[in-house]
Amino acid sequence: MAFEPVIGLEVHAQLKTKTKIFCSCSTQFGRSPNANTCPVCTGMPGVLPVLNRQAVTFAIKASLATDCKVARESRFDRKNYFYPDLPKGYQITQFAAPIAQHGHLDIETEERGKRTIGITRIHMEEDAGKLIHDPIGDRSMVDLNRTGVPLIEIVSEPDIRTAREAGAYLRKLHAILKYIDVCDGNMEEGSFRCDANISLRPVGQEEFGTRAELKNLNSFKNVEKAINYEILRQTYVLEEGNSVVQETRLWDPSKNKTTSMRGKEEAHDYRYFPDPDLVPLIVDEVWIKSVADQMPELPEQKQARFVDQFHLSAYDAQVLTATIDLANYFEETIQGLTDIKQAANWTMTTLLAMLNAKGLNITQSKVSAAAFSSLLKLLEQGSINANAAKTVFEEMAASGKDPKEIVEKNGLEQMSDQTELEKIVEAIIIDNPKEAAAYRDGKTKLFSFFMGQVMKQTRGKADPKIVTPLIKSKLDKDQLARS
Repeated sequence: MAFEPVIGLEVHAQLKTKTKIFCSCSTQFGRSPNANTCPVCTGMPGVLPVLNRQAVTFAIKASLATDCKVARESRFDRKNYFYPDLPKGYQITQFAAPIAQHGHLDIETEERGKRTIGITRIHMEEDAGKLIHDPIGDRSMVDLNRTGVPLIEIVSEPDIRTAREAGAYLRKLHAILKYIDVCDGNMEEGSFRCDANISLRPVGQEEFGTRAELKNLNSFKNVEKAINYEILRQTYVLEEGNSVVQETRLWDPSKNKTTSMRGKEEAHDYRYFPDPDLVPLIVDEVWIKSVADQMPELPEQKQARFVDQFHLSAYDAQVLTATIDLANYFEETIQGLTDIKQAANWTMTTLLAMLNAKGLNITQSKVSAAAFSSLLKLLEQGSINANAAKTVFEEMAASGKDPKEIVEKNGLEQMSDQTELEKIVEAIIIDNPKEAAAYRDGKTKLFSFFMGQVMKQTRGKADPKIVTPLIKSKLDKDQLARS
């Protein structure tokens, strides 16, 4: 029997507020354990939460960016469960009345083309703390710095059918949240993490199968690997005539497999009830409009503008707008340049290849946008050729030095004196009569031999635009003279 996967994703995105959602403690990452705490976020008796207005504004912003309808009235609830990193014994979240619902994201994959993935809801909540397990002793320590950090949970409809679609959805959502500057998207620090619900059903069946939930996936690759593994695992269970157990599972990247964590809780297990310390959240039209008026250009809008304004292909525009940092870097780079296509090619190949090889993102590059632009301007002006430009770029990437300084220091200025180059070409043809004769006899691939000899003699500094017609002209003239 053929089975169809049904996948829904729950994304937890940490909002970029300076303080926590219900108190004035800092949200700064990396401080010593329990430094960012106070009686409110540690759940001391008698304290009262006060909602962070900026967190609400960021939640509205994320809602508008994903085409969700913002609720004019939403409420906070208490989600009751007991764990050492949850000092109050409950989490303040939104359950019955979230801040936004009914949005969508459009994605595209090679296997299934363009698809619309529905967004069920976006709700606000506070994060829990963190347990630090002693690798040697038999104890665990609690760090409450993260307790009370504001989150939005973005819950998709079960519209995803493959791991690639899940990856495409997450990458687009990640890009949007960074574009609108409400989440830093740092997956290693847990600012953007995902839970995945996966079930299988026979192809053609409307009813969903029993789902397993994969918790706290913190990279796009791990999400895709975990989903693919879980699809195979559930397929095997069903084909053996057994039933899938509803449970929460963890992904083990070292073993490339999921393992059972606990039985899956249902909503009633948490005993939700309205938080008596927080009044309903009222979001009026004025607030929504003020956020809408401040919305920046979203990825799809920027991609379309890159196509129209810079005459780039849709693919090039998609690559260059993949992240807000890369898009900003490219736009700064092309200031004052005329060959935008050349700048795009260098960005997508040479620059991104260097970053990928070093495991860096664009903000960590030693090559600033201004320096990169200066290098491409030297190439445009004919001051250096492409080979020299690559040499210069490699040193820029290693040292961060200015390209002009590198060119002058290493004598990489392009040779463009036609008289001097003509003498070099003539001498090379005279010194290689057999190759010249073979070229004249029709072995035109030997042209690259003569070009290579010129570049060797000029240490790669000859201008190919001048050398190419010179070689052809000299060989053709020699042929005419012999005939």
